[in-house]
Amino acid sequence: MRYALYFTPPASDPLTLAAQRWLGRNAFTGSALDQPAAAGFDAASLAGLTADPRRYGFHATLKAPFTLAEGRSEAELVAELGRFVSEADPFDIPEVVVGRLGSFFALVPGDHCDELQSLAGEVVRRFERFRAPLTSADIARRKPDELNAAERQNLVQWGYPYVFDEFRFHMTLTGRVPAERREAVASVLLDHFAEFHGRPLPVSGLALFREAARGADFTVHSLFPLGGAVSRKTA
Repeated sequence: MRYALYFTPPASDPLTLAAQRWLGRNAFTGSALDQPAAAGFDAASLAGLTADPRRYGFHATLKAPFTLAEGRSEAELVAELGRFVSEADPFDIPEVVVGRLGSFFALVPGDHCDELQSLAGEVVRRFERFRAPLTSADIARRKPDELNAAERQNLVQWGYPYVFDEFRFHMTLTGRVPAERREAVASVLLDHFAEFHGRPLPVSGLALFREAARGADFTVHSLFPLGGAVSRKTA
C-alpha cells in the first residue's frame, strides 16, 4: 500500500465535478464515470488520453506516493496530518489556467504564488519521516538519466524530483499528447474548463490519497481542511 499527500478540492466542488467527468472517475468513491463528448475525439481516444491521470484521480502532488517507513502506521500519519492542517491557513491561488507542461496538459497557476510554494515545501519536509526509502526499481522508474542535477538530488533525498525550487503545481488533465494533437486537445480543455480558466483557485485543504496495491487506482482516504478540524472521508 502507498499513500500520497495531494491537493484536491472538496467532493462537491464544481471544479472537482468537472474534472472527474473529464477524467472518467470519481476519486472519492472510486466509481467510473461517463466522459463528456469532445469534438474531434471518439470515446476510445478520450479514454486513452486521460488514462494516466484517471488512475491517480484529480489532484496536485504535494508529497508524492510513498510506502510507510518501517515502524510508522496509517493512524500516526492521519494524526500528524490533523496537526499540520491546524497550523496552516487557507489561501487562494490568484489565477489558474489550462496550460501545457511538456507534452501533457494541466491546470497550472497563472503566476508564481509564494503561499503555494511555501505550503508544498512544508508538506515535503514535515512528512518525510513517514516515507520509506525508494527501492532501486523505484528510482529507475523515474529515469534519473533524464533529470537535471537538482532533480536527481531531490529524487535521492526526498523521493521525488520536483520539490522545493523544482516544484511546479499542476493538476494533471491528460497523459502525453502528440505534437500534432495538442492544438485540438487545448481547444477541448479550454471549452470544458472555461468556468475555471483564468479564475482564482481556493486552497482550503490537504488530501490523503491511498493506493491499495501497486498499480491500483488511487482513492481519497481523508480530507483535512486547512485551519480547521479534520473532515474524514474513508474510501
